[in-house]
Amino acid sequence: MNKYELAVAVNGQLEEDAKNAVLDKVRNLITRFKGTITAEDDWGRKRFAYEVHKVKEGYYVFIKFQAEPEAIAEIEHRIRIVENVFRYLIVSDEKELVVKHEEEKQESAEETSEEAPASAPAAETASDEEPAEE
Repeated sequence: MNKYELAVAVNGQLEEDAKNAVLDKVRNLITRFKGTITAEDDWGRKRFAYEVHKVKEGYYVFIKFQAEPEAIAEIEHRIRIVENVFRYLIVSDEKELVVKHEEEKQESAEETSEEAPASAPAAETASDEEPAEE
């Protein structure tokens, strides 16, 4: 499972109960496609940079979750039609990817360093020879 972060902007004119209902729908979409929510950060009501559907403010919520890569397309497809969700964005949690990439680099470097002494003499014999003239 990969780690992702979902940013959601919900209509700022909604009452608290209606806003929570919309966010519950979004959470249910994640869990429906076998995702697990690990953290949630509610930023509250913020002013939009520009009007969206003649609304100037929205509620911002950031949800961190784990899911299979195939589930992301389905979650995005379903969030698109949830009423009162004005904007959304799902991004991969790059911190985790960088750590995994560094670990893989380190493992491959260790493997090549173990193999290097065995192949080093072959390289030395090739370098001792003079280049052929044409």
